[in-house]
Amino acid sequence: MSNEDRSAIERGLEIRRQVLGDDYVNKAMAAQTEVQAKFQDMVAGFCWGEVWGREALSLRERSLMNIVMLTALNRPHEIALHVQGALNNGLTTAEIEEAILHTMPYCGIPAAIDAMRAARPILEAAPDDS
Repeated sequence: MSNEDRSAIERGLEIRRQVLGDDYVNKAMAAQTEVQAKFQDMVAGFCWGEVWGREALSLRERSLMNIVMLTALNRPHEIALHVQGALNNGLTTAEIEEAILHTMPYCGIPAAIDAMRAARPILEAAPDDS
């Protein structure tokens, strides 16, 4: 692995920990096969290091985009994960709910309902941000 690849992985792990938290990242990285370790390196290096690590958009903006895209893709597990990340990145409960509501006419009512269902437990557990 090149130094550039290793640097992207390290930068990606730092961002991933900032957004999703140490517990999540530690669990994702624990007890891996060789293939799973390569997969995690690719996720950390490319997704988190190369893409999330770019400076044109803030982590807050990227989190908002992720919630909307994951709603469109109907990925409730990832929505829940990224709702917590969005809260960590400074989005409010109201902003997250509004973003999901905004997806309804474009992604469909069932997708928005599923997204809100996935987000609700995380948002209800969040400190009051009003």
